Amino acid sequence: MELVLAELRSEIESGTFPVGTRLPSEATLVRDLGVSRPVVREALRALQALGMTESHTGRGTFVISERAADNPTFGSYSARDLVEARRHVEVPAAGYAAARHSGDDLDEMRSLLERMEREEDGAVWVALDSLFHIAIARASANPVFGKVIEEIREALATQSALLNKLDERRRTASDAEHRLIVDAIASGSSETAEAAMRAHLEHVDGALGDIVRDPTTDRNTDR
Repeated sequence: MELVLAELRSEIESGTFPVGTRLPSEATLVRDLGVSRPVVREALRALQALGMTESHTGRGTFVISERAADNPTFGSYSARDLVEARRHVEVPAAGYAAARHSGDDLDEMRSLLERMEREEDGAVWVALDSLFHIAIARASANPVFGKVIEEIREALATQSALLNKLDERRRTASDAEHRLIVDAIASGSSETAEAAMRAHLEHVDGALGDIVRDPTTDRNTDR
């Protein structure tokens, strides 16, 4: 999927598919690129998430920008919306979780973390990731935090899926960051838990920034 996305993105940025034009159909892309239809669909979804295309049922996918958006959209929320909200919700929630968590809360977080570390299916991992962050919010013993994370859950999953598909190292890094968060919550130190969650969110934001800037282009330039 990453290779197909890079190919289509390059053709849009080079003007092969200028703004306003319709991309080839899924069937044509499958034939020309020699990949499966699901791979093509994932690449097209990624282009739309990056703000480069727009899909219209029955008409196809159209180019709307020759560059990835600085602030791509995931579902009903932009990346900036998510970053700002998560900093003000998940960081303090982790702090409160450290001070207020129960034994059952820790068991749930550790169970989810262990399942994520073993999981090989990307879609299942993303679902577990959402449950993990919801579990932390609930462990804060403040139902408002849990409600907020539930509200943005679908957008977070869409963002996470894109990040993981375009960077195979992302899941491994996330698992390590998640373990640090759980360990900090278990220690009972609100300050440490907040710092661990803050670092995790900064890494997510940085990974998204790398995709928007297209690291593939940077690597090609360095050769």
